[in-house]
Amino acid sequence: MASPSEIARRVVESILSQRLSPGERLGEQDLADLFGVSRTLIREALMQLQARGFVEVRSRRGWYVVEPSLEEARDAFSARRIVEAGILSAVADDHPDGRPLQSVVRTLRQHIVQEEQAIADADAATRAFLLADFHVCLAECMGHRMLCDVLRDLTAHTTLVATLYQSEHDARQSCAEHSDIVAALETGDFALARQRMLTHIGHVEEALNPGAPPVQGRLQAALTPMTLRTGRAAR
Repeated sequence: MASPSEIARRVVESILSQRLSPGERLGEQDLADLFGVSRTLIREALMQLQARGFVEVRSRRGWYVVEPSLEEARDAFSARRIVEAGILSAVADDHPDGRPLQSVVRTLRQHIVQEEQAIADADAATRAFLLADFHVCLAECMGHRMLCDVLRDLTAHTTLVATLYQSEHDARQSCAEHSDIVAALETGDFALARQRMLTHIGHVEEALNPGAPPVQGRLQAALTPMTLRTGRAAR
């Protein structure tokens, strides 16, 4: 039986893969039937997600995935800049000799191979998830495990923003920019890696195109667990 935390994890995973759209209704009974649990457990999961800023209660209508304002969107991107630039600045401080991090580079290169495969396969959900997860993977393989959950939530918030505001940022461009960041890490140029990360986040933010909300998907399809061809499980 799924726990409230597992249910919340699946919802965030579906946001990261852009299968769950801003404004999507999350019916308690629908979720209870889907996960095979009581509505009490569903409400507990939804309250967890509400505290993290992913869902909201609309009066006499139920639970919905949030629809971030442009101001909230800018705030989410600003927070990502602070966290991700800080991670790469810490690497530079910890390795003043510029020694490349071979195990980190190897892990990130493997991740990029998965991104490229998802793009080649036109697998939109896996592609969206992996492009967002690259940033969590970077924090994790650099040993910042306490920041992984923070960064996962931040990337999920910016994914909601990109979905709602019809981002025009191309997946191939994101993948290429990830590769450029890793190339800088591979040479031990951590300052360049930091600058490339900031440029990359800026490109994603600049690509926002406020317009009509996206078509909402079906809840059951949206919350189907993802199967990734990678050593890191979706979570």
